[in-house]
Amino acid sequence: MGDPGGGGPPSLRAGDRIAVVAPSGPVDPASLERGCAVLGSLGLEVVAGKHALDQNPSGLTYLAGSDAERAADLQDAWCDPRVSAVFCARGGYGASRVLDHLDWESLAAVPPKLLHGSSDITALHAAFGRRLSVPTSFGPMVASLIAEADPEALDHLREGVFGPGAPVKGSRALRGGRAHGVLTGGNLTLLTSLLGTAYAPEPAAGRIAFLEDVGEAPYRVDRMLTQLLQAGWFEDVAGIVLGTWTGCGEVDAVLTDRLVPIGVPILAGVPVGHGPRQLTIRLGAGATLDADTLVLGPSTGDGPPRRTPYGPVSEETL
Repeated sequence: MGDPGGGGPPSLRAGDRIAVVAPSGPVDPASLERGCAVLGSLGLEVVAGKHALDQNPSGLTYLAGSDAERAADLQDAWCDPRVSAVFCARGGYGASRVLDHLDWESLAAVPPKLLHGSSDITALHAAFGRRLSVPTSFGPMVASLIAEADPEALDHLREGVFGPGAPVKGSRALRGGRAHGVLTGGNLTLLTSLLGTAYAPEPAAGRIAFLEDVGEAPYRVDRMLTQLLQAGWFEDVAGIVLGTWTGCGEVDAVLTDRLVPIGVPILAGVPVGHGPRQLTIRLGAGATLDADTLVLGPSTGDGPPRRTPYGPVSEETL
C-alpha cells in the first residue's frame, strides 16, 4: 500500500491484496464473482471473506451471516498484514449490528488501511473515523455497481483508491461560496441512527458535511435533518455537499428549507450515493468545495479549513 504521507488517506498500488467482506445484507454469489473480477482487472489481488456468502442463521433474511461472523470477517481482514484494503460487498442493513462485536483495541493497533463502501457502510465510516481516525472511501460496492463495470464509476473508483481521488461535479448550488475542510458524513439515515450511541459520527464543526439517501419520503428527510440540527451536528460546519436522493421524491424544498439557513456553501446534485451513477469520495480526508463552480475535489493543501461566504463579504476564517 502506498505511503499516505502527511496524514493523508492511504492509497493502493498494483499488486496489493484487498479483502471483500459482507457486513450488511446477503450477497448474490454471481454478482460478487463479477465484482471481484473487475477489481482484479485493476491489478489488485482479491480475496473474499470466509463468511461473505453466508445466510443469517436466525432467519433474518436481510442479513448476511450472523453478527459475530460478519464482524469476524471484517476484523480478520483489517488485522491481516497482507491486506491493504477492505472492500464491502453491498449495503442493505446490518453494519451497525457488527460494531459491538469488533475488538477496537486490536483494530487501532493496525497501521491505517483503506475501507471502501457506501450506504449502510456509513455505520463503519463513522465508527472507524471516530475510533480509529482513519480516512475511508465512500463509493460503489463490489457486488453492485462494481460488478456492472460502469466505465465512469470504475475510472473514478480507480482515481479514488490508487490516488487522492478525482473531483466530482454537482448540478447546482443551493448557496454559493467556497470551503475547505475534512469531508465527513454519509447516508443520512445511518448518521441519525447513530446519534446518542458510542459510535455517533463526529460533529461536523470545521468540516464539509456530505449527505445522501435513498427511498426516504421528503417528510422523513426533513425529520432526520431536523434531528441533526437539534443535536448540534451542523454547528460551525464549513460547507455541505448533497449527493443522490434516489426515490426520495420532491426533496429539494426540504433540503433548501433545512440547510440554506445554516449560511454556508451548499453544493447539490453530486453523483455519489445511490442510483446508476456512483462516484467515489474520501471521508476523513481534506477536501475543497467550490459551490460557485459546482466542484468538490481533494484538498489542495492551501491552508486550514475555512469558508468563503456567498456574495461580496470578506473571507471568514473558521
